[in-house]
Amino acid sequence: MKLWEKERCCMNGERRHSVKSFLQPEDDGLPTRRFGRWVTEKLYYLQNYIEVFETSMRNQPWRRRIYVDLFAGSGKCVVKESGEFCLGSPLLALTTKHPFTDYFFVDSNPQNIDTLRKRCSATDSSANIHYIVGDGNVEVKNIVAQIHRIDQEFIPNQWSSLNLAFLDPDGLELEWETIATLAKVNRMDLIVHYSQQGLTRNLERFYHSDEETVIDRFFGDRGWRDIYSPWRKRSNRLGLHRELIDYYKSRLQDLGYQEVLRDDETGAEPLIRNAKRKAPLYRLLFASKHPLGHKFWKAVTRRDVYGQAKLF
Repeated sequence: MKLWEKERCCMNGERRHSVKSFLQPEDDGLPTRRFGRWVTEKLYYLQNYIEVFETSMRNQPWRRRIYVDLFAGSGKCVVKESGEFCLGSPLLALTTKHPFTDYFFVDSNPQNIDTLRKRCSATDSSANIHYIVGDGNVEVKNIVAQIHRIDQEFIPNQWSSLNLAFLDPDGLELEWETIATLAKVNRMDLIVHYSQQGLTRNLERFYHSDEETVIDRFFGDRGWRDIYSPWRKRSNRLGLHRELIDYYKSRLQDLGYQEVLRDDETGAEPLIRNAKRKAPLYRLLFASKHPLGHKFWKAVTRRDVYGQAKLF
């Protein structure tokens, strides 16, 4: 019997699930975390970028095409409002039409990695999959070291590795040092979770702190205070996050990532909102060292998950 034809029992022993269901947006009997409907918007942009990225680049002489997910989760999500199952970022990357050659999946929760490993076992992909239990901000150093070993050998008629990192924690867990470490790789595109809600809730709280704060670690220094200071007493803070994002992007530029013209920025930074209250949750920021990456991302974000065209 082939792997995808085998069946397994759920933990309660009452239902049985085909291993094939591990890679489908359906209940497979394994632990699955619940999220609001907004999760489908985030995954929509990621999936479309991966498809464009891999379709366009797979026939080029890259020695490896590598996907890095530092906050991988268990591989699936359940939408709270509807009970709908959807594939999480690791499985979207693994089941794309033209898979990457290598994957690095990191999560601090051992159960998530164990569950993800089981789900990934249903694939017939020949890719090298690395499962890592740990803090993505720590494990990234070892991952980059492995990529450097791949790139350092001279191979005639082969380019370096081509890499995509999806950096999507629950809140402000992503540290700037992680970004700086990934930037040491020559071709490393980034999709970054900018926690607008998390920052809004904590800017005032940490403004006066003399000790290093979670916001300091997110931006990589204390410069955000200079931006926030004139906004503290304003009742309308509509432009605050624009200034903070510009600051974050200027620091990305210092690491070698391409500057994006202001006219192109806002439309290509999808804002994910709470479905009920329409309150901003976070944005997805993109960074690439090559103009083609920005061309791909702008094409992907031109329309939202509902097919509506955006105004740039």
